[in-house]
Amino acid sequence: MQDVSSLVAQAREGRPRAVAQLISLVEGASPQLREVMAALAPLTGGAYVVGLTGSPGVGKSTSTSALVTAYRKQGKRVGVLAVDPSSPFSGGALLGDRVRMSEHASDPGVYIRSMATRGHLGGLAWAAPQAIRVLDAAGCDVVLVETVGVGQSEVEIASQADTSVVLLAPGMGDGIQAAKAGILEIGDVYVVNKADRDGADATARELNHMLGLGESRGPGDWRPPIVKTVAARGEGVDEVVEALEKHRAWMEERGVLAERRLARAAHEVETIAVTTLRERIGDLHGDRRLGALAERIVAGELDPYRAADELVAGLTRG
Repeated sequence: MQDVSSLVAQAREGRPRAVAQLISLVEGASPQLREVMAALAPLTGGAYVVGLTGSPGVGKSTSTSALVTAYRKQGKRVGVLAVDPSSPFSGGALLGDRVRMSEHASDPGVYIRSMATRGHLGGLAWAAPQAIRVLDAAGCDVVLVETVGVGQSEVEIASQADTSVVLLAPGMGDGIQAAKAGILEIGDVYVVNKADRDGADATARELNHMLGLGESRGPGDWRPPIVKTVAARGEGVDEVVEALEKHRAWMEERGVLAERRLARAAHEVETIAVTTLRERIGDLHGDRRLGALAERIVAGELDPYRAADELVAGLTRG
């Protein structure tokens, strides 16, 4: 068993090994997870969480690395949570974003962690919210969360981040992708990366047009900016950081940031509660209560909805 209070204290001092151990406890759904979360609770709330999403190949890892460089120039501590697809064999992360961000590996002000989705849909690992809390409590000023990039299902990042960045690139069919439901709704900042390629201006114009078509904004509402970058060369990255800071200031001024964090906390509680109930139901296979309800349904004495209500009521009581 780990000494949680000691690990938390070391994480607060910026010791990467302690941060890694805490996230490992989260990923492994350790019996100590509740103790970890209780210890971290009073230490969180200071980090600005930025989610980066987009189709595979748009340069999410390169853009994340460039943002780390920009924030480090400002003297900010940065945490990176890079969510990778899972290997069907080992369950581990396949892409290894840490390899592509190796230039930051020796920087004590940067912590980078790859997490596997382990089959969780939505472009995020199921443990991502708790891992974000670890990085927040460890003193990171900014936490960058890079999603898998799996198409429309990656919109889940909007429920986990303070600000969501959607990346596109010319010549990859992103115009069509952006027109799909969800993508135009989650972006707070849009980035057209690889802007040195042909078609970058056209992609930005098309995106601007589609954003205009989908607008139902009133005076003073946030209009997502479109920033062109060449992340591999660091071009346009300062403009992205500027756009992020403007969005953060706008949210703080209007109370939107507090609303998003409340919604995030509520979603997290709901997810934990549903997971707990699902685990209890999973333990019921072969249980006499489930069998008795099934018999009553087959006999026509009970409908499935009332049976489910009775089952849930029984689970919540005991």
